[in-house]
Amino acid sequence: MFYQRLGHIPPKRHTQFRRPDGTLYREEVMGVAGFAGIQSILYHHHQPTRVLRVADLGDASVRYAEYGAIRHRQFSTANIAPGGDGVAGRTVLIGNQDITMAIARPTESMSYFYRNGQSYECLFVHEGTGTLRSVFGSLRFGPGDYVVIPYSTTYQLHYDTPVNRLVVFESRDQITTPQRYRNWYGQLLEHSPFCERDFRGPDSLETFDEFGEFEVRIKVRDRLSANWLDHHPFDVIGWDGFVYPFVFNIADFEPITGRVHQPPPVHQTFEGSGYVICSFVPRLFDYHPDAIPAPYNHANVNSDEVLYYVDGDFMSRKGVGLYDITLHPSGLPHGPHPGTTEASIGRARTEETAVMMDTFHPLHVTEAALALENPGYATSWLPAVPHGPTANGAAPKAVGEGISG
Repeated sequence: MFYQRLGHIPPKRHTQFRRPDGTLYREEVMGVAGFAGIQSILYHHHQPTRVLRVADLGDASVRYAEYGAIRHRQFSTANIAPGGDGVAGRTVLIGNQDITMAIARPTESMSYFYRNGQSYECLFVHEGTGTLRSVFGSLRFGPGDYVVIPYSTTYQLHYDTPVNRLVVFESRDQITTPQRYRNWYGQLLEHSPFCERDFRGPDSLETFDEFGEFEVRIKVRDRLSANWLDHHPFDVIGWDGFVYPFVFNIADFEPITGRVHQPPPVHQTFEGSGYVICSFVPRLFDYHPDAIPAPYNHANVNSDEVLYYVDGDFMSRKGVGLYDITLHPSGLPHGPHPGTTEASIGRARTEETAVMMDTFHPLHVTEAALALENPGYATSWLPAVPHGPTANGAAPKAVGEGISG
């Protein structure tokens, strides 16, 4: 991202910076990719290494089920039970070695502090409002916000609303904007669908100079641990650099359109090693006189596609509703449902909103996802009215058979 600063910092890094009582503030360099990537420097009242005791809280790895026969899949997450906080309340549904995707419906603010030491996090806020509180300061969030949290950021999620809904991506790699939209200085270019003005970093710094016992839960090496500090972890008096949590709202994504249908990369918002995250937003349709706005059939040669349906009427799908997730795996072609291609011709715009994740290694599903699956989705491209028997003499299933929504 781009340079930010908040609070009080010395004029020169790695130099003496003293508290009012004459003792030193404690400098911490927090960086990505060793000392070769982006970094920030934070100034603490106390040594961030001061730990009273530690505990192992158990296995935090994701267990996947057998995928079974290769097929397109649909999962309905509308009725996932609310409960827990923004971390403990997550239900992982889909993932691989690069990224996982979970749903959370938190009803509680966090009483402990959390630090993900193995993954960047991207929280898509579907419903609810609240505040991300962290060592970098406070950051408000609301519906449509992507909240990106760097590795090892100590934070809490606090909510204003009683029931909330998040889509949570955990990425083993740094989450960045697409490289093709940045120049060699890192500045976003003119053809980018967003600019620096659309991103918000922490805007107020909470500093606590307190002693006590403060639990920090840490996820690393696929295990969850707890460290109890003897001081409040939000003891930062100031920081500057390029590493910090930020918010980007999906409504600020400016869609790229053309005379004919544009391919999915025009919707790309973020990327990391092995995946991209895309935003489908309300937009004008194609303006060639013979344009077909609905997407063409295409084969996923070496990627899996996941769509989470946020709002509106997704014009290329039938029987897919709010909060649903579809998974179209590599090895199979996919495309619009029967009748949607013809219905799209002549339409001027779409009001759909969705979040897409494309991965370049196969995705796996969890047992929790299997419990939410619609088994009829794989055959939902068959014609609604049978035109005759199938090869074995049986009539084909109707479109949408078994699909809710």
